[in-house]
This record gives sequence, structure tokens and C-alpha cells, in this order.
Amino acid sequence: MTPTTGPAATTDPAGTTTATTDRAATTAEAATSNGNGEGNGTRARPWTPEGRRRLRPAISARVRILLWLLVVMAVALAAVATTTRSILLRDVDHRITRLLAQETGEFTNFVDRGQDPETGKPFTEARRLLTVFLERQYSDPDEELLGVVGGRVIRQDRDIPTALPLHEDKDNLARVASDPGRSGTLERPQGDVRWSKVTIEPGGDGSPRGTFVVAFHADRERAGAEEVFRILLAISCVALLMTVCIGWAVAGRILAPVRLVRMTAAELTERDLTQRIPVRGRDDIAALAKTFNAMLDRLERAFGAQRQFVDDAGHELRTPITIVRGHLELMGEDPVEREQTVRLVTDELDRMSRIVEDLLLLAKAERPDFVSPEPVQLAELTADVYVKTRALGERAWQLEEVAEGTVQLDPQRVTQAMVQLAQNAVQHTVPGAPVRIGSRRLPTPHGHPHGHPGAAAREDGLIELYVADHGPGIAPEDAERVFERFRRGTARRGSRGSGAGLGLSIVKAIAEGHPGGRVELRHTEGGGATFVLLLPAGEPEPDEEDA
Repeated sequence: MTPTTGPAATTDPAGTTTATTDRAATTAEAATSNGNGEGNGTRARPWTPEGRRRLRPAISARVRILLWLLVVMAVALAAVATTTRSILLRDVDHRITRLLAQETGEFTNFVDRGQDPETGKPFTEARRLLTVFLERQYSDPDEELLGVVGGRVIRQDRDIPTALPLHEDKDNLARVASDPGRSGTLERPQGDVRWSKVTIEPGGDGSPRGTFVVAFHADRERAGAEEVFRILLAISCVALLMTVCIGWAVAGRILAPVRLVRMTAAELTERDLTQRIPVRGRDDIAALAKTFNAMLDRLERAFGAQRQFVDDAGHELRTPITIVRGHLELMGEDPVEREQTVRLVTDELDRMSRIVEDLLLLAKAERPDFVSPEPVQLAELTADVYVKTRALGERAWQLEEVAEGTVQLDPQRVTQAMVQLAQNAVQHTVPGAPVRIGSRRLPTPHGHPHGHPGAAAREDGLIELYVADHGPGIAPEDAERVFERFRRGTARRGSRGSGAGLGLSIVKAIAEGHPGGRVELRHTEGGGATFVLLLPAGEPEPDEEDA
């Protein structure tokens, strides 16, 4: 007896059909507007996209971050669960396919080589062959091995864990036995069955035809995969809940500096710009806090400069305005008196004009373009300053020393500062008094001319432009005070000073406008004061480095 050999039937490894339903969510947005323009004949405002955006409820950044995180997490977890389910179902189908092929292969081999244990000879009857084969098999719990001979069913004596075993489903078993294919899937309401079969042709003695059927009930295997899928979904829901809690806390911590920036900005006023944001860490939020604090510093300086300008102008202009008003109110009809009043008023107006110009200059000192450094020949600049200052008064002007080389500075601002220092010297000295002007480079660290290498190293790359006089000098307690606005010190250096006290403030602003620059007050040997501008020299020329 031999099994029939014929064309292999196509096996459906899935054995199930999956229906996918696409769901689309629609959102309706309703908005109301008064298009009739009710009330006092007023026209209704046109409905614009900007108005529509204003009516939408504001969603905080924290909520938006959390919503996006939830969407991403939900999509990722759903993809993982769905992919895992597909892999498990595919593995179930592959396992069933291998099992069916193994059982039919073993039966085919038994047909070719098996012998009847009673006779010791090959089998001649399909019934006897199927009975002996089924007695020797140990099938899986969901596997059903059957033999069909002449309409009668031969099976193993054991229970199958399914609602309707195939040996009890006579109609479907007959369909499988008569099916021309070698394998297939039987779809039933009680559960799908994957099957494969081998047909035994009758021998020469006229025995009936037999069929060996391997049926696998895949419901429990697939139910296991579905159970894993449901467990993954439950775990995903728990993970989403944890994500909501953790994401809410993390988003709050991340956005806390942003909220602090908002609250600080809301508390800022023109009168109080002292609020600052604490900077923690080195991330983007810390960089935002630093940038915001720097902006507040600039605003505070700008508002401070504005307030100081207004205060200074009101303080210093009040006196000349009072003088002008008083003399104009008391001016009589006498031509001589009128001439004196006009001269006095003109002097006071000129003084007011100078004060306003000085205040405007000091206000500009807060701008980054207050100074514009450029390459300048130091010797030529010193000589120009000396020539211009000689016209300020009858003094014994002396060009004491001149430094050589090219430096980086603003020649116009530096000249303005030096002329102001020279004017200050003229105001506090008598005619014929010596006033010395000069420039020099500070020693480099290699020289150490005074045996103090630390001092030379600190002053490396600086130049000095100075104006020295032999007037009454400045008291030590007034050394720093004289550079403040409208301050002349507790002791006046002379009786000729009639300025508003802004000259040295302008000099200080020009010096500090150069990065690393400053102004110093020193004592002059023999009595007097020496004002020194210390400015960065910039990059020296190659020939100077070689020298």
C-alpha cells in the first residue's frame, strides 16, 4: 500500500482573518459673533483669524508638552503591543505548520517502511495500518490524529480540549477527507482547525481506501497570543499613567525657570529693576536665565542713566533758570541795567547750554558705540593735544615726553578728555604756572625696571597720557569723589573753577569706554595734581615687537 502522490495544495499559514477598522475623529469648532451690530448704531467688528485665536482657550506649555509626550508614548506602546501580537500569531502559525508537516511525514514514512507487528510483514489494510500507527503516537493536547476508512473514524482514545473535536463533527470531517488538497484551514463557529492529510490507496486485495488526517485546534495557541497582547495593553496603560505623573513633574521642573522669568518680568517696573533670576546648571534654561539677567542689567543701566540725566539736568539747570528769571523780573528801564542783565542772562544761557551738552555726552557713554577705536600714531596724537591745549590759557605749557608707535583708541574722544584735563588745570592754576603734557608706554614684563615684576606684568599693554599741574592739589579724601557728577570735592582747588562739575565725569566715561581703560589721580612732585589716562595699547606693530 502506498500513499498517493499528487500536486501539493497551497497551505494558508495564518488560518485567520483580521478586520481592521479605520477610525477618524472630527472636531467641530463653533464660534459666535454679533453680526447685527446691536446697540447705539455701532458697527460690528469684523471676524478675523486673530479674533478667532484670541477666543481659543490658552493651553500652557506644560500641558502641551505633556499632551505631545502622551501622544508619542501611546503611539509607541500601541505599535509595540501590535507588533508583538503579530509576531506571536506568526510564530503560532509557523509552529502549527511544522507540526502538521512532521506528523504527515512520519505517517508517510510508516506507510513505506512499517510492518504489522502480528505478521511481521508490510501492512495490507488501511484500517490495520491506521490503528497501529495511532496507537504508537503521542500527540499534542490540541492535536487530533484521525483515520478515515470507508466512512468510519479511527482515533486515539483521549479528550481534545475544544468545544467540538473534529471526530465529532462528521460533516466537516467528510469535507476534509474528500478535499482534493493535502492541507488547509477549516473555519467553524466553534473554532478554526488547521489540517493536513495523507491518502492511502487500496492494496491488491481490494481493501477500502483510507485517509490519515492531522487536525490542530489553534484556538488555545492563539488565545495565548491574545492574552499576551492584552497584558501588554494593560502594561501600556499603566506606563501611560506613570508617564503622565512623571512627565507633569519633570515638565514643571524644566519650565520652573521659564515661569520665574515670566513672574519676574511681570514684577518689573520702571522704578524697580532689581529682580534677578537665580541661575542653576548649564543647560538651555540656565542660558535663558543668564540672557534675561543680562537684559535686565542693560535695562537697569539704561533707566538709571535716564533717571540720572533727568535728576542732574533738574539739579544743575535750576540755579541758572532761577538767576535768569530773577534778573528779568527785576530788569528796569535803565539802558545800563538792561545791558548788564542781558550780558548776565547770556552768560547763564551759555552755561546752561554747556551743561546740557555735557549731560548728553554722559548719557551717550552708556551706548556701545560711544568710542570707536582705530589705529593711531601715539606721538602725533600727543603733539596735537599739546597744540590745542596751548590756546586754553597763559600757562607755561610743556610737552614733557612723547611715546612712539601705533595704538588702538578713539582719537577724538581721547583728545576731548585730554583737553578737558588741560582746561581743569587752567582753572586751578595761575597765569604762568607750568602745566606738563605727555605720553608714555608702561614697561613690559621683561624689563622690570623698578624690581617689581608683578606690577610691570599687571600694566603690560597699557599707555599713559597725562596732564600735570602745580596748583593747590586735591585732598586724599576727595581723590575718588572728584570724578562723580556735580562733585568738586570738599575743598575747592582754586577760585577760578566755575564749571558744573561734569568735566572729570566725562573724562572717566571716555577712559572706561575703552575696554580695560581707566583714569587715575596722582600727586605731582612739588605740589599739584596729575591726571592720567591709562588706555590699552592694542596690538603692537611687528617692528615694535622686534625692537
